[in-house]
Amino acid sequence: MREVASPETKTPKVGFVSLGCPKALTDSELILTQLSAEGYQTSKTFEGADLVIVNTCGFIDDAVRESLDTIGEALAENGRVIVTGCLGAKGGAGEGNLVRRMHPSVLAVTGPHATREVMDAVHANLPKPHDPFTDLVPPAGIKLTPRHYAYLKISEGCNHRCTFCIIPSMRGDLVSRPIGDVLNEARALFESGVKELLVISQDTSAYGVDVKYRTGFWDGKPIRTRMLELVQSLGELAKPYGGWVRLHYVYPYPSVDEVLPLMASGQVLPYLDVPFQHSHPDVLRRMKRPASGERNLERIRRWREACPQIVIRSTFIAGFPGETEEEFEHLLQFMREARIDRAGCFAYSPVEGAAANALPGMLPQEVRERRRALFMEVAEEVSAAKLRERIGASMQVLVDSAPALGRKGGVGRSYADAPEIDGTVQLLPPEKLSKRLAVGEFTQARVVATQGHDLVAVPF
Repeated sequence: MREVASPETKTPKVGFVSLGCPKALTDSELILTQLSAEGYQTSKTFEGADLVIVNTCGFIDDAVRESLDTIGEALAENGRVIVTGCLGAKGGAGEGNLVRRMHPSVLAVTGPHATREVMDAVHANLPKPHDPFTDLVPPAGIKLTPRHYAYLKISEGCNHRCTFCIIPSMRGDLVSRPIGDVLNEARALFESGVKELLVISQDTSAYGVDVKYRTGFWDGKPIRTRMLELVQSLGELAKPYGGWVRLHYVYPYPSVDEVLPLMASGQVLPYLDVPFQHSHPDVLRRMKRPASGERNLERIRRWREACPQIVIRSTFIAGFPGETEEEFEHLLQFMREARIDRAGCFAYSPVEGAAANALPGMLPQEVRERRRALFMEVAEEVSAAKLRERIGASMQVLVDSAPALGRKGGVGRSYADAPEIDGTVQLLPPEKLSKRLAVGEFTQARVVATQGHDLVAVPF
């Protein structure tokens, strides 16, 4: 017979703060899912929490400061804090862990992708409830994204040693998830109502390299652990649900060409998030970038020939150590010729532990910032021109916001817009009075104008 808890029994409550990139967000979702499965109550605030977990980011200096400040705030407001994530794996200026040096009173510190270690720390400091109701946890787990889209992490770590990056020192070398596990998770997400899967990793193109593309099994069928087969299967899974599959962090290897026919046929979104970082061969060599980066302009032309509707987004670094005026001008000209649809740019930041810090020719901060600003002027001109080309076109839009059932309009995204990093589609009131908009559902809309980085469209 099940023992009934008395009214005085308090369900242990864990406050949770998730910082950083989508890869960190998926780590947070795994931890939150496990907490809920074991009967813990979770909250996005510190108020009333028995302890707090902070999932940190440690990639650039601003992220480190934000993480350390958040840990300090949690300690001040709650006092019982467990730290996980990339900053947890980072050493300090002297010996020892940076988090421990700055906040010695934290209960525990782990690195990224450490659900088991975090749960061990929770159990040690806040014993789990006697009788958890595991059937109350949704099959797709606990998600921090809206119900209609979700991140699908296919691997952890990275084999590259780019001189500006410290991620391998925090997350380790590439470890691909078994393809059957990935596809099972994708199916559960679609079955739970997800309409858009965002595929993420440190290097999506390298999926399966670490296991030599070995053959796995899913639904009793053999399937290679490789990006092409994975994307094909995800597209097939999405089709009965009318779902979208969006690819992020795709290095421009020649093998990416194989995925373009799937985009041209509509099996997956014609969208590639490719971290080019620069265009000049000498800068790319100093960065130790993979995939023969100096041929990227040729690759982009080939991709657009295979799939004319493709949208390419990317990130770049301005003011990398030793970058000359000529090399920077090369980057600006690349942007004009490549016509990258969506581009972001960072002024080089000397992240502690990055090999690039020892390169000669460190530029003054004001030069780095000026070049970043000049790059963004060119990037925004290109993006605005490409957005204007869409005026008059009809597009499928995934609705993210629709107050009053969309009678006064709403906000959505087209295939060209990843959540939180790209623009949006500002939806005007529908043409038909009977037309309704629903969050998480698709609508057709006609583009009538542009507004900054966004499109303006009328649902029909």
